[in-house]
Formats: sequence, C-alpha cells, structure tokens
Amino acid sequence: MSLIEPVQAADEDGLAQGILKTSRPGFLRTTLLGNRPAMIGLFILTFFVLVAIFAPWLEPYDPTEKVGPVYAPPSSEFWLGTDDGGGDMLSLLIAGSRVSLGVGFVAALVAILIGGTVGVLSGYFGGKTDTVLMRFTDYMLVIPDIPLMIIVAALFGRSLTNIVLIIGVIYWTSTARLIRAQVKSVRERVYVKRAQALGAGNRRLIFKHVLPQVAPLLIANTVLMIALAIFAETFITFLGLGDPSTISWGRLIENAFEGEATINNAWWAIVPPGVCVTIVILACTMIGQSVEDGLNPRLRVGHLSVKRFRVRPGAGSEAAK
Repeated sequence: MSLIEPVQAADEDGLAQGILKTSRPGFLRTTLLGNRPAMIGLFILTFFVLVAIFAPWLEPYDPTEKVGPVYAPPSSEFWLGTDDGGGDMLSLLIAGSRVSLGVGFVAALVAILIGGTVGVLSGYFGGKTDTVLMRFTDYMLVIPDIPLMIIVAALFGRSLTNIVLIIGVIYWTSTARLIRAQVKSVRERVYVKRAQALGAGNRRLIFKHVLPQVAPLLIANTVLMIALAIFAETFITFLGLGDPSTISWGRLIENAFEGEATINNAWWAIVPPGVCVTIVILACTMIGQSVEDGLNPRLRVGHLSVKRFRVRPGAGSEAAK
C-alpha cells in the first residue's frame, strides 16, 4: 500500500463527514451568508441573472439595429460606445447576457444530470456496473474537449441546443468520478446498512439515504460547472461555431475581432464582453469553492495564509523557558 492511499482515504472521509454535517441548521448561513467571498460571488451572480431576466426593459436601444456611427467611442449617448455595425454596446451586452447565462445554466444542468446519474449508479451498485460505467467515463475523459467541440459543432450545426448538448456531454466526467467516490463512502454507512437489512429497496436507499447526502456536493459542483459552461460557450462562439442568429458575449468578441476592432483601437468592443465573462466565472468559482470548503473542513486548513500560519515553539525553546 502506498503512502498516498491513506491520505486520499482521509480526505474522502472528511468530505463525507462534511456532507453529513450539512443537515444541521445553519450550514447555509455559515457557508454562504457567513463567508465574504461567497457573498460577493452570490451578489455578482444575482446581479447578472437579474440583468438577463429584465434585459428587454434595460436595453437603451434595440441591439439589432444601427443607432450610431461605426466604432463610436464611449460618450453620454452611448455609454460603452458602438460596435462595427453601429450597434450600442451596452444594449448588446445586456442582450448577450441572456444567451450566455442561459446556455451556461442549462449546459451545467445537463452535465450534472449525466454525471450525477452515472456517479450514483456506479458508486452504489459497484461490480460490473461500476467497471463498465467508469471505463466509459475514462474513455470520455481522455478525449480532447476542444477538438471534440469543434468537430461536433461542425457536424451537427450551429444552434444553441447543439451547443448545450455538446458542453453537457463533454464535461460530465469529472462530476461522475467525484459523485462515485462519495456514494461509495455513504453506501457503507451504518444507517444505510441498517435500512438495507430492514428490507429497503435500492430505489428507496438511493433517493432517501444516498442522494440527500451527496446533494450539497452536487450543488457545489453545479455552480463550478456553470462557470466552465459559460467559458466553453464563449470559446465555441468565438471560434465561429455558435448560433449566428443570437447575441452572446462570445458573439460580441468574435464580431470585434472580425471587424478589426483592435486595429481601429476600439477597445470598448472587446473589453466589456470579456470582462463580463471573467467576472461571472470568478463569481461562480467563489461560490463553488466556498461550498466545497464548507463540506470538507480539511480544505480550510490546506490553504496557507499569513493569518493562519503560525510557528510552534520547539522543544528547545520550551526547555529554555
């Protein structure tokens, strides 16, 4: 047995214990409301979600029409200037938030549903089921994601539905492996064995005992997956494989490069959509990592910081005293 296996087992046990503790009242308040990075991330994400919901009422101009000169600089009339087609950049950013966030949320949900289902079935039943599902997961995991995105998008067409399915089918593997490890740990708990001995069926054991314990981990992974899905949608659209009939942040960046915004020094056509993508990804990462820290107390002591780092006095100093 290697020295790494006991450490990995201890980490998995600590994460499982953290998941069990989430049933106590106050976990949500401590993890999100009592955590400054999580609160900042939640505020930012909520802001962009509200902007996307009320986009038709917040847009100063029609994002599909020319309202000014090409690449007009920011002014009192156009707060973020105009793009290569004379469209108002602020209106385009607000309209693009609906597509980018919508694709991110739906694609993350697809990835979580596929990965969660595979992870639960593999971890709970084990044996041949575990072997088949994990070998298939390993095969999907080693396939390069970017070339696969390009090939699938080119073969099946450029539409939002295809982009959602592409992202969901590609990024479910990490979720499946993580959930499998935790389900195998929860399956061996005493209360699960007791319920099984009393005659509870597999369906009841999964939905009543296993899923409630791994649900917080699924939530944390979903938030992190949203950030990954938004980045993937932006990347696919920037490569020219997105839906040409929709407005998204990736589409704005693509149009800026095709319209030679950098040559015309029109930074306002590139920087705002890139900043929006970066801020939303950072917000999702802050929320997801805060939930993970709350689930696994060992993660909180694994991060060295000036405030937490202390040097203990050695035996020599104690003897000198």
